[in-house]
Amino acid sequence: MVRVSIASLLSVLLSATFVTGQSKISPPSEDRPATPATTAQSNTESPAPPIPANSPPMSRRTRLEMIRDFEAQLLYARVTFPMGTKGLKLKDGVTSPNGVELQQAIALLGPAIKPGDPAHISYVQIKSDHIHFDLNGGPVHRKKWYEHVEISGANGTPVSTSPDEGQTNPHGSYLDVYFDKYVPEMTARQLRDLLSPVLDFKAHSKEEAYLDTVPPKVKQAIQAHQVLVGMNTDMVLHARGKAPRKVRERDGETEYEEWIYGDPPQDVDFVRIVGDEVVRVETMKVGGQKIVRTEKEVILEKPDQNTEAKQEDRPPNAPSLRRPGEDPDNAPKPSDGVNPLPPAAPPDFPQPSGNPGPGRLASNRQ
Repeated sequence: MVRVSIASLLSVLLSATFVTGQSKISPPSEDRPATPATTAQSNTESPAPPIPANSPPMSRRTRLEMIRDFEAQLLYARVTFPMGTKGLKLKDGVTSPNGVELQQAIALLGPAIKPGDPAHISYVQIKSDHIHFDLNGGPVHRKKWYEHVEISGANGTPVSTSPDEGQTNPHGSYLDVYFDKYVPEMTARQLRDLLSPVLDFKAHSKEEAYLDTVPPKVKQAIQAHQVLVGMNTDMVLHARGKAPRKVRERDGETEYEEWIYGDPPQDVDFVRIVGDEVVRVETMKVGGQKIVRTEKEVILEKPDQNTEAKQEDRPPNAPSLRRPGEDPDNAPKPSDGVNPLPPAAPPDFPQPSGNPGPGRLASNRQ
């Protein structure tokens, strides 16, 4: 009887403990609010604190961390990088070259990276007063360690160790970030904020990166897939894509290109482009209505080439006929307004034939 009572008592205690343990685990309630996923997955980052003015020079450990963090990192460009050995320099949020000088470099060498294009940092070098970034391989092909090894064959003939030896990579570019005295101690977030005027590390697509580089009115038009008069060809491509049909025509002395979007019985848009600018948009509606827009709807900033051309290229200490402190506009001018011609060189007079010179006498003696 005693054994039976003890066994029954143990079974009762075990069952009570099991029930108590189950009661502590409460089933998931449908009324309980779930943890918002947007907080963990938010892509917006607060800007990093500015770099202190008395920050010490960057330590060796930070240099290695920066190189490891930024090398082989994918990003999107905010500005145009020229191709070749002439890249961009960034200091205090201002890039150089810019304006007419940048347009001339792009026209001469071509663009390596356009705004909104994806790129990758292929090489990082931290120097005394600036940080060097090679983009898309850089302007010059950097050899690997094994490409510096020379192997000689029979009779001392060199043997190539790489099929790409000696080839250059002119399709990349570079960016130099300059500081006042030295490269200060900073974090990776602070360096990304310094590069934000030129490089975009937060965009997730080419379209998103490009929209951040255009004016708000153009951004709304691109998102609505509309073409405005005054856009350039890149904006038209982002708004409508590649044109299924293109026609080249001439209107007097002006050559233009017509980009045609749509096919009947749908609306058909005729986008006329002169150079790199949209000058006319004609829409043919399904009902036969014709809508033509020729007035500029958006004005893009362009470098003032006339102002740059008017600047004098003379050195500051070049000689001048003006008096010290004299304004060139108030300098004396001829009464008739026409500048005199420079004096002509004196003519060469022939030597008299009757009295030969010493040179002729010497030649006659010979």
